[in-house]
Amino acid sequence: MEIKNENLSPLGKYEQGMSWNPVEKVIMERRSIRSFKKEPLPDSMIRRILEAGRFAPSAGNMQPWKFIVVKSPEMLAEMEKDAVKVAKFFMFFIDYTRGNILRRLYILSWVKWVIRFLKNELQPVPFGLMSQIAQDKTPIFHGAPTIILLVEDKRGVSSPPTDIGICGQNMVLAAHSMGAASCWIGLVKLLMYLPKWRKKFGIKYPYCLNDCIAFGWPNPKADGIVPREVQLVQWYDKGLNDAPRVERQGE
Repeated sequence: MEIKNENLSPLGKYEQGMSWNPVEKVIMERRSIRSFKKEPLPDSMIRRILEAGRFAPSAGNMQPWKFIVVKSPEMLAEMEKDAVKVAKFFMFFIDYTRGNILRRLYILSWVKWVIRFLKNELQPVPFGLMSQIAQDKTPIFHGAPTIILLVEDKRGVSSPPTDIGICGQNMVLAAHSMGAASCWIGLVKLLMYLPKWRKKFGIKYPYCLNDCIAFGWPNPKADGIVPREVQLVQWYDKGLNDAPRVERQGE
């Protein structure tokens, strides 16, 4: 599906059957980019991206976040190097897919228990990515010229991680609307195992760092809608005792 600018509907209006509006176009076409040009985004543009994050809604309007912008090529290179070191260290002990058969069987026997308690972090997708990073096949920060750290304040109301997600989504959509590319990078948390980076960024209770977003100009330009799974959505729009109707969202 292609959304053409000349067919966009006006903002602030809805009629059944009307085409997507500019905001919907940005949402639909934004995608994660993992290849950036070396040319950095202008500071004025980064400030606009930060402002989009600053105006994100949060529970009780507590705004449980701090932003740290990293543009220094020297610092970015050091962050990349150290994060890879930490990935190599952990994968030496838990990568049951490499080595001879005896090593794989020995590691797998106890790594199953580790995965049980860290099922989100060691789910097959991040596990495979960590393995690629440890083998120097994939860079963590994708060579991005700018990284924004989203530092979470644990004192926030209700669910600060949810608020951080909303804040970051505002940022990536604002960036896309201005022609910039972005990619969420959860593996920045690897740096938090090293005291030097916790000290450098001032990460101590009640703050924690679990996410950052890489920003830059896409290389090459990649735009367009990425296919999504069809979702089965329950609609309760009748009586209390009536069963819901189910629609296939996305067809």
